[in-house]
Amino acid sequence: MVDDKKPGEDSTFDEQTSMRDQVPAEVQQRLQDLGNFIRDQRNTAQLSLRRLSSLAGISNPYLSQIERGLRKPSAEILQGIAKGLRISSETLYIRAGILHPQERQGVMDSIRNEEDLSEDERDLLLEMYAKLKTGKVTAEEMRKSLGEE
Repeated sequence: MVDDKKPGEDSTFDEQTSMRDQVPAEVQQRLQDLGNFIRDQRNTAQLSLRRLSSLAGISNPYLSQIERGLRKPSAEILQGIAKGLRISSETLYIRAGILHPQERQGVMDSIRNEEDLSEDERDLLLEMYAKLKTGKVTAEEMRKSLGEE
């Protein structure tokens, strides 16, 4: 029997298993953890697999394979998934091993390290950021309190 499949088409179970066997255990575990995290976020957002795949611009089977830890998505694919889930792309990049947590400087750290601001200005920005982040104030309310409309 001749195999008429072209490169990139769905492979057989044996081919998928042998490819998986060539991937280091650490990478397999990271992909499994990433997939579980994406599935958990999708369920929390009450999105079907079909809906999230549509929002992310990828096929249902590909998203399913990512969620099962069978595929290593690119940064571009992760960005689409993050957009569909309405979460930070950085969160998925860190979970996928694309970005390391120590490479990410938080907003609050950036404000604290900004040398062009006085201590009072930094404190005010930190306070404003914390209120916006926790939902204690909306951007519209913040603008009004600053006299902008």
